[in-house]
Amino acid sequence: MMKRAILALGLSGALLSSGLTWAEPAATEAVVMAAPEAAPLEPMPLPEGMDAPMATEAVSTEAVAEEAPAEEEAALDSGDTAWIIVATALVLLMTIPGLALFYAGMVRRKNVLGTMMHSFATVALVSILWVVAGYSLAFSDGNWFVGNLDKMFLNGVGVDALSGTIPESLFMLFQMTFAIITVAIISGSIAERMKFSSYLTFAGIWVLAVYAPVCHWVWGGGWLFNDGALDFAGGTVVHINAGVAGLVAAYMIGNRTGLGREPMAPHNLVLTVIGASLLWVGWFGFNGGSALAAGGTAAMAMVVTQIAAAAGALAWMAAERVARGKSSVLGAASGAIAGLVGITPAAGFVDVGGALAIGVICGAVCFWAATSLKRMLKADDSLDAFGLHGVGGILGALLTGVFISEAIAPDAATAMSFGAQMWVQLEGVLATIAYSGIMTFIILKVIDMAMGLRVTEEEEREGLDVSQHGERIE
Repeated sequence: MMKRAILALGLSGALLSSGLTWAEPAATEAVVMAAPEAAPLEPMPLPEGMDAPMATEAVSTEAVAEEAPAEEEAALDSGDTAWIIVATALVLLMTIPGLALFYAGMVRRKNVLGTMMHSFATVALVSILWVVAGYSLAFSDGNWFVGNLDKMFLNGVGVDALSGTIPESLFMLFQMTFAIITVAIISGSIAERMKFSSYLTFAGIWVLAVYAPVCHWVWGGGWLFNDGALDFAGGTVVHINAGVAGLVAAYMIGNRTGLGREPMAPHNLVLTVIGASLLWVGWFGFNGGSALAAGGTAAMAMVVTQIAAAAGALAWMAAERVARGKSSVLGAASGAIAGLVGITPAAGFVDVGGALAIGVICGAVCFWAATSLKRMLKADDSLDAFGLHGVGGILGALLTGVFISEAIAPDAATAMSFGAQMWVQLEGVLATIAYSGIMTFIILKVIDMAMGLRVTEEEEREGLDVSQHGERIE
């Protein structure tokens, strides 16, 4: 009986999958004619020799086969969703209070509140603009350059809308925090001398006209995405973009009054170290969250993030010890940020060895950029937005192509040859530098003509806390 059952099941499977006909016309007619009349409580005529249980199994197999495609459809994953909720909070923590404290500790006492206000106000402004149009410009269907406006005011982003295995609303919020910190980074280059009203105007225009298009190029299906550029968490989109914009802004707004002649030592490095520590912790959400899932890629991204930060801090301290005889607290904090910036584009593509190399290289080179290169450029990049984020982002983007690991990211590592990948990485770096630099210049020039960029010398000497906000630290 068992042999006959197995034989019958095999013949039934062959009939269903290949369309073969039975040798006996009568049996074929029975099967074909019976199928439409089949009902749960009525017996179905069977071919001679087939047992009823096996026929039932054949029907069940067919039903499962028909249902299989539905099971492959994307579905919400509660674990992935929970992780990205946490990651989103961590990235927001990077700006307030992380970056706000990091920057505030490095300015003079009379500008602490004004510097923190840059970060705080950026969170409020960019949050609204991202919902209104930024998200749509970055992540909706459009062309090779920028998305369209189909998702303005989150049109179509409902409760059930998914982006992969997480709600699209959560994906939108996660990406919002990246836009926020990118704009806030720029404020480090113009600290202590820019009008608050002019800064807000610049921030609002820049996030829509510069950040959103570059984000679309790399992550939203634009031309760099299609070319195969690797940027796991924002080497080009965030750090090069902000660093170059900061350098251009520093040139256009000019040096601080008294630079090189008056003391401009950091007001409170305790604030800076606390801010750097919060940035370090928040970077786990920045890089680990960019996997957009709770799994091995996110875990490894967090591992290499920790290694690169530690290596960057040690490399900066070593370079500073050689150059100046001592390793400073500010240097250690800056080195950790340099390592974190460098690993950002590579976090999902490199192993621990690659992370160690990236951290050491970025720590040492960014020390040189924040000291020697800064003097060579003759730009008052007050808080080293370009020296850390611009230079670190460029190094990280290029080193991603050098250290990509097939064991970590086999698809990306084998997608093209080493030379081709390095060209695409360089292409992304150069395009971001050119676009960010030119657009930042145009935006600031228009604002300068319309309302001015800089406070008066009297207001600058009084301090931005009082002149721009009517408050001071006693």
